[in-house]
Amino acid sequence: MAKNGIVPVQLSLTEGDFFTLWAPSWREHGTEYQAFLGKGDRIFVFASRAELLAFVEQEPRHDLSSHPQWATFAEHAAARITPSERHHYDLVGMPAALADRPSHHNVGVVGRNLHMARSLANVAGAEPVQKFFAHHMVLSNVERGGEHFQNDLPLWTTIGRVVLDNWDDVIDALDSSVQLQHVNAGDAESRIESAIAAREAAKAEEQAKRERIEEEADPYDLTAWAAAGIDPIKIAIDGKQVYTLRTYVAGQPVFLGRFGEINTFTSSKAMLRWLAEHNEHDLANVSTWEDLMLRINAGELEVKVHDDNTYSFNGIARDIETGVDAVDTEQMGRAYELMADAADWAQDDSLNSFFLANPRMQDYLSYMLGKNRISGYTPTPPFQEHAQGWQELEQMLTRRMTK
Repeated sequence: MAKNGIVPVQLSLTEGDFFTLWAPSWREHGTEYQAFLGKGDRIFVFASRAELLAFVEQEPRHDLSSHPQWATFAEHAAARITPSERHHYDLVGMPAALADRPSHHNVGVVGRNLHMARSLANVAGAEPVQKFFAHHMVLSNVERGGEHFQNDLPLWTTIGRVVLDNWDDVIDALDSSVQLQHVNAGDAESRIESAIAAREAAKAEEQAKRERIEEEADPYDLTAWAAAGIDPIKIAIDGKQVYTLRTYVAGQPVFLGRFGEINTFTSSKAMLRWLAEHNEHDLANVSTWEDLMLRINAGELEVKVHDDNTYSFNGIARDIETGVDAVDTEQMGRAYELMADAADWAQDDSLNSFFLANPRMQDYLSYMLGKNRISGYTPTPPFQEHAQGWQELEQMLTRRMTK
């Protein structure tokens, strides 16, 4: 049931279908209230939604005007004044649902109509209806839903008999509780139609926008890996291809492993099997790790590697030796990024020590990757020494990997 809002409703009573507004529940100063459009115990109803809108626009004083959301509702009343199908209450015809089997639909219809009848009676002070509910507590079973009656058909029959014997008196009391208001609707109906059309157009546009975003979205963003912020990575190096995991915590890389050794696996399935049996690694301390482990232990997680997390060292040393123009600097940059991350995570000075011992290699990489270029420095052949230096960097990385 709607809470804290104002709901347009359609009521079917003896004299026909009527429209009004209902505030099912709201709290103010610690007290819970409910109200209908009206004054005191007088509930106002209207023959059309157009007359209801005209009244809302013309009459500022009524019981709903003190509702905390009234100003917002009234500002957009033309678009909100039409009841949804769920808020059509056929109070006169409700017993027919009790004559049929207790399906989810029928139990729901009966439950909503009983709730509406009770609400109308409580607001209007309709004593016969209040006594009806007070004397027949069996009616509260309807709130349990359709499943409750699947194994208790006699209870459904009992409720039907209670309603059949008393419903005419309930309807008579409700008929007396509402006051039909006659209002000059003017062009209210056309404004309602325009507001609904504009709202539907806005919904269609929003839906189209969501669909465009979904189509353009990276599928990886929908994976559990992306949600956890822990990424599978694939490394092609030294004639083999391996998998591992990496994340960043406070901007610092954290790999799957411990004490500077990266756990690597020749297949993604082997990595998942290992993870299901081992938790002594640095990633186990990451706050979202448990989210992944729940999926891994349930067999629900597959390894998906984003293109940005694929690193290939294949051919880089050969290309370096061939010449500057032969090197794919994007491939080299990504490979160097991985090596630097591994060194940062291991918290050792091996990379810095290497560059201190091989300053020309540092100059070469700075030039190729466009970082901190030395003024006047341009790589010149032969490049065998640079290729050998790169291979030493690769070996630093592979020595960190489990065999």
